[in-house]
Amino acid sequence: MANLQITTLPIAALRPYARNARTHSPKQIAQIAASIAEFGFTNPVLIDSDNGIIAGHGRVAAAKLVGIETVPCVRIEHLTEAQKRAYVIADNRLAEKAGWDSDILAIELQHLIELDVDFDVTITGFEMAEIDVLLGSTGASNAQSDPADAVPQAPVVPVTRRGDVWELGRHRLLCGDATDADAYARLLAGEKAQMVFTDPPYNVKVDGHVGGRGKVKHREFAFASGEMSEGEFTAFLARVFANLAAHAADGAMHFVAMDWRHLGEVLAAGKVAFSELKNLCVWAKSNGGMGSLYRSQHELVFVFKKGQAPHLNTVELGQKIYRGGIAEKGVPACAACHSPNGAGIPAQYPRVGSQHADYTEAQLVAFRSGARGNSAQMVTIAAKMSDREIKAVSDYIAGLR
Repeated sequence: MANLQITTLPIAALRPYARNARTHSPKQIAQIAASIAEFGFTNPVLIDSDNGIIAGHGRVAAAKLVGIETVPCVRIEHLTEAQKRAYVIADNRLAEKAGWDSDILAIELQHLIELDVDFDVTITGFEMAEIDVLLGSTGASNAQSDPADAVPQAPVVPVTRRGDVWELGRHRLLCGDATDADAYARLLAGEKAQMVFTDPPYNVKVDGHVGGRGKVKHREFAFASGEMSEGEFTAFLARVFANLAAHAADGAMHFVAMDWRHLGEVLAAGKVAFSELKNLCVWAKSNGGMGSLYRSQHELVFVFKKGQAPHLNTVELGQKIYRGGIAEKGVPACAACHSPNGAGIPAQYPRVGSQHADYTEAQLVAFRSGARGNSAQMVTIAAKMSDREIKAVSDYIAGLR
């Protein structure tokens, strides 16, 4: 094989391999483009004697995205047709078989973060959520763990008794009975719920229906574990729904999860307790449950409304902020920097679309408080936003694709 020479060629002169089985999503192309913008085009494209691309399809597509017209190429002419076709596959497949040393990777990422607060560490191809998890799981972060987070061993005699209320920061957790109206008053302490999500027992015996082929055993529920008739289960749900509605604000939405076997009972009980059935959502799960003929791979979520007041719609507010900003507060539209679909602008602004709402909300709050200060622009923007506005835009971003 002769010495390899690097030649700069116009992208327009290169021909993609028609049978290239490797695919590149728009998100990955954007990530490659960001890398090229930051580091330059450092990996030449491999081409054959006819300028056909053997390796580097993703890099060429990314170069087009950032406006590069010429790219460095290495011409490979010693391969037979069979070898060339095999190399196209091998070049991609062999790279997939590599792994990561999590501890070393975490140390390197932590070093990049500490080295330059203005450096966008997502240029490495890892998203911030992945980096946070990696640093947290390996202990690479310098942050000291809070002793209060340590989970104590369960005592032989349970500490919690019925009626106990645990205060967990701004949250309250009650050990009680959902059919007991007094339990709600104790939990809410005079406040009204703005939204309710409940997953009642399905009136199906746990034994034989829940668990991994006998490997995992669950106790039967205290109520509605297959012992109730249709009428009894409807009355049970009606009593719970009535309690929920009585302690919810006017216009509050109630999301009730239930399996298909008992949709009739839910509808009957909901008609009595609530003002309106707004919709029926279907949670499409990744795996089917245990079963014989048909294995359920979904769960039904009934959406009821209490009262006539307009219900809160954070999605609408979030859409308004993301697309148009908050003019009266001087908050710019998120889409101006992160693009309408949240894909971001390579080498300038990271991708935010489909990011978990809790994560986005936590980052915006951190910017607002000054706990995160690697972007003066975001610190200024977040400082002008209320909790409700941050929550709304975070919810909206989570749905962007």
